[in-house]
Amino acid sequence: MGNEKVELLSPAGNLEKLKIALNYGADAVYGGVSHFSLRIRSGKEFTFETFKEGIDYAHSMGKKVYATINGFPFNSQIELLKKHIVKMASLEPDALIVAAPGVVKLCRELAPHIPIHLSTQANVMNYLDAQVYYDMGVRRIIAAREISLRDVKEIKKHLPDMEIEIFVHGSMCFAYSGRCLVSAVQMGRVPNRGSCANDCRFEYTLYAANEDHSSLFRLEEEPGVGTYIFNAKDMNLASHVDEILESGAVDSIKIEGRTKSSYYAAVTAYTYRQAINDFYLDKFDSNRYQLELATTKNRGFTDAYLIHKPFEKNDTQNHNYALSKGSYEVSGLVTDDEEHFLCKYKTFPNEEIEIFAPLNTKIELCENDIGKIYKNEDGKYYISLKKILTETNKELESVHSGNTNKIKLPGKLPYLTMFRVKNPDPSVEGFSN
Repeated sequence: MGNEKVELLSPAGNLEKLKIALNYGADAVYGGVSHFSLRIRSGKEFTFETFKEGIDYAHSMGKKVYATINGFPFNSQIELLKKHIVKMASLEPDALIVAAPGVVKLCRELAPHIPIHLSTQANVMNYLDAQVYYDMGVRRIIAAREISLRDVKEIKKHLPDMEIEIFVHGSMCFAYSGRCLVSAVQMGRVPNRGSCANDCRFEYTLYAANEDHSSLFRLEEEPGVGTYIFNAKDMNLASHVDEILESGAVDSIKIEGRTKSSYYAAVTAYTYRQAINDFYLDKFDSNRYQLELATTKNRGFTDAYLIHKPFEKNDTQNHNYALSKGSYEVSGLVTDDEEHFLCKYKTFPNEEIEIFAPLNTKIELCENDIGKIYKNEDGKYYISLKKILTETNKELESVHSGNTNKIKLPGKLPYLTMFRVKNPDPSVEGFSN
């Protein structure tokens, strides 16, 4: 059997998502502050104060936060970077995620007490490169997405003290582990410095030119083939968690998605936690995990490179659409007083709404003038509102996203519980073997 201490690592795009990921099953989260993180948009969601609040929150639960400083700095940024490393270290994260060798050296000098994790951007694929970084003081490598499980085992065999982290879910890059210049060329936004414009997700029109005649004509696409010619499907290795854990070579499995929704953070943490727990209980059920993951927005799913070589399984590209809706819409989020919720979609009286609650929480059934919380024949919990009342007792015919009024619950529900309804037009391709 594999390493029972395998960690589930989730994205934390902001403080709310950090709390959600931890409450729905993650052992640790990763996130960052400022442009030295490779997700500049999510980096702006955190201030130093809220990131420290997130670290303290995680530590109060016995969980961890890893701080991303994985951009590639210009010469003009190095002095600012030094100050940033010192400031981030003062927040007491559990590790610093770094990509560039020079930044690894800086972190060792300026924050020697904090472990260093090597970003996937460093593209480690073999034990020789892993050894170099280990000698520099790195104690965990986040392997390139293109690595195979066989090569992960080989690295572990040569470096048993080096922790190995692999991606198991989320967006895939058209280029080799993020080494892309398309966005820089077309939009002036440099991917390896945190500002990728996701040009590979665009729909493209193809043209043919004849230099002799100076002619240019549009190529007609074959019906059903589509023009999303660079668009990679999303990684989904939930069905292979058993193989990953059995290998004994993986210390942490990682979910991509700091810029994705709170619902994505919840579902992915919840599902992969189930998969890990089920493996050790000998009741692994990949179909159940896939049904849950299909409720999130996705580009279609692929198991990518860890188990199969790309040429062995030609299913990594999605030429038909950039992003599907997912099979469910999130309609509400329970507030911290546990007596109200905020609408995230649209809610009507007498509507059957599924309750999606944090891991290991207890739901009390009830029924009163406001509505009821009940359990259906499918074993799932639901809520139905007879009245839509704001916290000031104003009754509404319905409530929609954008309405910031807290809506009363018929009974208490755990903080960060989500409500969801089936999408009438999901357009989900999902996972295919």
